[in-house]
Amino acid sequence: MSTLVIVGAGPRTTGLLERIAANADGLLPPDHPLDIHLVDPHPAGPGRIWRDAQSSLLRMNSMAEDVTLFTDERSVIDGPVRPGPSLAEWAPRQEEFAPYQPVASAAVEAELRTLAPTDFPTRRAQSAYLDWALRRALAELPPQVTVTIHRDTVLSVTGPADGPQLVELSDRVLTADQVVLALGHLAAEPDPRHTRFAAFADRHGLFHLPPAFTADTDLSGLAPGEHTLVRGFGLAFVDLLVLLTEGRGGRYEERPDGRLRYLPSGAEPVLHVGSRRGVPYHSKTGYRLQGPPAPLPRYFDGAAVDGLLALPGELQLRRDVWPLMAKEIGFGHYHELFHAHPSRVALEWPDFLAEYDRLDWYDAELAELVAQAVPDPADRLDFERLDRPLAGREFTPEEFQAHLLAYVEADADRRADPAHSADLGAFLALLSLFGQLPRLVASGRLTDRSTAEELEGWWFGFFSFLASGPPGFRLRELVALAEAGVVRFLGGELSVSTDERRGTFTATSPTVPGHLVHGTALIESYLPEHTLDRSTDPVLRGLLSTGAATAQPATGLLLVDPADARILSPDGTPHPRRTALGPFTTARTHTAFARPRTNAPGFRQNDAVARRLLTELSTRRPVAAT
Repeated sequence: MSTLVIVGAGPRTTGLLERIAANADGLLPPDHPLDIHLVDPHPAGPGRIWRDAQSSLLRMNSMAEDVTLFTDERSVIDGPVRPGPSLAEWAPRQEEFAPYQPVASAAVEAELRTLAPTDFPTRRAQSAYLDWALRRALAELPPQVTVTIHRDTVLSVTGPADGPQLVELSDRVLTADQVVLALGHLAAEPDPRHTRFAAFADRHGLFHLPPAFTADTDLSGLAPGEHTLVRGFGLAFVDLLVLLTEGRGGRYEERPDGRLRYLPSGAEPVLHVGSRRGVPYHSKTGYRLQGPPAPLPRYFDGAAVDGLLALPGELQLRRDVWPLMAKEIGFGHYHELFHAHPSRVALEWPDFLAEYDRLDWYDAELAELVAQAVPDPADRLDFERLDRPLAGREFTPEEFQAHLLAYVEADADRRADPAHSADLGAFLALLSLFGQLPRLVASGRLTDRSTAEELEGWWFGFFSFLASGPPGFRLRELVALAEAGVVRFLGGELSVSTDERRGTFTATSPTVPGHLVHGTALIESYLPEHTLDRSTDPVLRGLLSTGAATAQPATGLLLVDPADARILSPDGTPHPRRTALGPFTTARTHTAFARPRTNAPGFRQNDAVARRLLTELSTRRPVAAT
């Protein structure tokens, strides 16, 4: 018998188990037993982030039709493709997928039965889907494979590279031939800046919340009407907003003009919010493409990556890679504009494309071509305007409130209007970049400190801002909250400090010069960084402290072999018995679930890792059981 221990039992582990089940025939002999242990203190399948035990008000930021855990006809993998339903296909027809039925509450079951493909489901609905997907994966494992689930926390992983791996739980030690760390999103100790704010809050009796997963936090210390400074305008902020408004008894009603009015309960704090950009993430589109899908990729494909890898020296993201990525996004945008909205362009598509193919992204002629072909600037793709909408602008406090309200409403309107479906074309092209980006990361040619920082900082931040925003109705709720006085906008390049004399936190922004806002609470409304040296996970801390693992200097992420996700030692040697998958690793471009028919990199990685594990487990002499 061979033994595999997987630390973490969330959706990434479900995807890996699905690939183990799909690949076992032919790689795992029928007479070779395999014992798999899943260890997670949270429910197996959903894990912590998608667990059922969270507020029913919290939703996904993806439409139901855009969520799947299964490979399909477009998946380029060595193992067999085993199609499965997306969340939208599964939810209303669960009985067709028996006997792997999840356990769901009556409220969740009612939501699933009526879920439309373009709905943004609750996280509890996704929890049911992930529960079912795990049950299906377990049921499809061959008979010589057994699975044991431990609702526990792994305290350490030790053992020599050529011998048994000892996986310490709270009440036992598991002996493994192979260990996979699939830990998902991790908590982290506050950095020195947050520690100073926490100490200030303690001295003055204030409320302070460092970066955290909003659904896991205790917000009861925020008093009704308390002026609260909030730094962060992304998805963590959206969750915060929901829990502190509807979660405290407030409600929305539709006005005669179709806009929303918020009716406060009186229990809400006053939220003063700002960030580096000073605006919320762009909302998700609420429509499908109006024209034919663009044939992606065109400029950032395998041949382009071959060309990049043939260049001498280190690659730089902005200089070498971004121009190709930007041109690909532009292709998706203009392909949809020309095909779906031909009345708004002044050239024929073949003529435009011939010139677009010829020109580099930063070529002045390309800007001239776009200006000639696309008369309305609102139809043109302007990354600088998208990325820094407040750059160089100054307002009085009340002018800025009005400006940002108009900005948010315009964004929600645009993302709900199929007339602007070129935005969706750009979004799909943006997603397509992840088909090749992992290969570039795997090459080791983007490891220069400044490039690695740009990749992990600017690039992923820009991607999230443009492509991972909330559903449009959340922005309309934000407008209603601002009009009700529950939310106030602070501006971009937000600076937070303290006032010892008054005993308050303070916030300023160059967007609103000279305006100082005081608050008796401070919330850092963004996720903790996956910095290995501040991780609270005992396994990662132990591997780092003993020299069994190392962090990428520029980002703090766990270094793994880009080829097969094995954990790297400080000298760069891959550990033959330890693998790590997820956002805390240098292969973080791989996600646990994805849009159907996108040849998702995460599914490709799951397949490759599953095949390697099965091969090694079936051919290597098993370790002695303990």
